Amino acid sequence: MRFNTIIPILYSSSIINSLNHYTDVLGFENKWDWGSPPTFGGIYKNGIEIFFCENGQGHPGTWISIMVDNVDEYYETINAKGANIISPPESMEWNIREMLVKDPDGHIIRFGNSISGKKNSGLSMPASVRIVQRIPEPGELLYLSTAVGWAQPAEKPSPEIPLSSIAIVVVAEDSVTNKIIGCAFLLTDSTNFYYVKNVIVHPAWQSKRIGTALMQELTAWLDKNAPDNAMVALHTGENLAPFYKRFGFTKAFSMQRFIKR
Repeated sequence: MRFNTIIPILYSSSIINSLNHYTDVLGFENKWDWGSPPTFGGIYKNGIEIFFCENGQGHPGTWISIMVDNVDEYYETINAKGANIISPPESMEWNIREMLVKDPDGHIIRFGNSISGKKNSGLSMPASVRIVQRIPEPGELLYLSTAVGWAQPAEKPSPEIPLSSIAIVVVAEDSVTNKIIGCAFLLTDSTNFYYVKNVIVHPAWQSKRIGTALMQELTAWLDKNAPDNAMVALHTGENLAPFYKRFGFTKAFSMQRFIKR
């Protein structure tokens, strides 16, 4: 038996006030309500969902914990919007940097991010590595994948991705040897859909935050250039889901088929 989702249901003295506070102040999205006047509702952001029940299903003062990718940045955002910060971000001995926020019904939300758990979590990317954006030349995509040790040259190479489908390629280079050590492709339909493909770091350079730097650069490009409500998708194994979750990706239903010749 696999458990898929947990959704807290919080007591609310006013559904409308709760929904407005969580969207306008705390930055949640996609609020909805049920009933006229509403007595039930909810909010959603990046896979995190909370329900509210007016004058029922719980009591004021419930505590919940929500992990974010950068609690200090989030603190600055919601503090400027008037959030009731009980305690600002603080690094705890249990390897979480967290803050406490109180909502209008007295519920306490512990927002935090991990500050340990990996030996290299406090390390920065090697100084010799540079991250650059580039539009590839014809035939270069397979070369990039081969250069970082992922794809192998074949007698019959795979069809090249049309350059018209490429939004941007982000490359990690070693400035000492001028060799490519990582890459990430961003494909697009040139309207409102993007697909992240081949986020790869050479095995000798892994666990040095290079993959993080590639995704940060790619995400910054999307935030600047993608249209409002554009969809960004990727396909990955479950073991890498926590990594991509840091960049706003959430689990979604999908299907796949492999062509056998």
